[in-house]
Amino acid sequence: MEPVQTLRIAIQKSGRLTDKTITLLENIGIKFDGYKNRLLVKALNFDVELLLIRDDDIPEYVQDGICDLGVVGANVTLETEADITVLQDLGFGQCRLSMASPVSKNIKSSKDLAGKRIATSYPVLTKKYFDSLGLDAKIIKISGAVEITPRLDVADAICDLVSTGGTLKTNGLREMETILKSESQLIRTNKPLPQHKLDLIEKFLVRIEGQQLAENSRYILMNAPKDSLEKITDIIPSLNSPTVLPLANPDMIAIHTVIPITKFWEVMEQLKDAGATGIVMLPIQNMIN
Repeated sequence: MEPVQTLRIAIQKSGRLTDKTITLLENIGIKFDGYKNRLLVKALNFDVELLLIRDDDIPEYVQDGICDLGVVGANVTLETEADITVLQDLGFGQCRLSMASPVSKNIKSSKDLAGKRIATSYPVLTKKYFDSLGLDAKIIKISGAVEITPRLDVADAICDLVSTGGTLKTNGLREMETILKSESQLIRTNKPLPQHKLDLIEKFLVRIEGQQLAENSRYILMNAPKDSLEKITDIIPSLNSPTVLPLANPDMIAIHTVIPITKFWEVMEQLKDAGATGIVMLPIQNMIN
């Protein structure tokens, strides 16, 4: 059988990562003519196709070389112990794998669970956690609705994914310890790939890194007295040297720069104290370093 020449990416068919993955791809300029209710979708303007499958199957498909890349949560990759390479954290789909116990029981930490029954959809990660504590526990693998098992007396506690914690509270559970913080990742097969696919992956990564840089940065414009330039450039945590432009008033200048969004609010008051006025912050669609 002839090898697939198009770069193939496995993504979740339906779930919390699906729409965000498609949005990421569209934000880096890769367009699709619909993807819902389809298994294989070819991009309109990039030599890539999506295979939409269950997220639990993604690491194995990438490991076996059926797909070259995959977008999946770190929790899934680590649970399956797939032989893959993580290329990039993608910054969405954040969650945590946590231990939780009934509020009604006197269980304050995982150390109180020695010899107890633990229900989980992540038996590999849960066992590793208890092994790291030097504790024995009975791990019960559950495919879904893990949070209800203590109420049914199937388990004494659970190890499950948590986003906000609302589901735990609804089921009378208390979150105790986080054993893993997870987010979506771009993974790559360790099978040999032809050079044209390696080139496509490199272009793909450049686009993703540019998108992530843009999301975390803002374009800043301000006016300032010319003699304040040195003080302002010392304050600005700029990615590069700022652009300085003359204004109609010969004593004033315009300063344009890009800074991390998290830093803007930290330095805004300092900029005003240094003489900056008319400070404008604008979003950035994409950036290439």
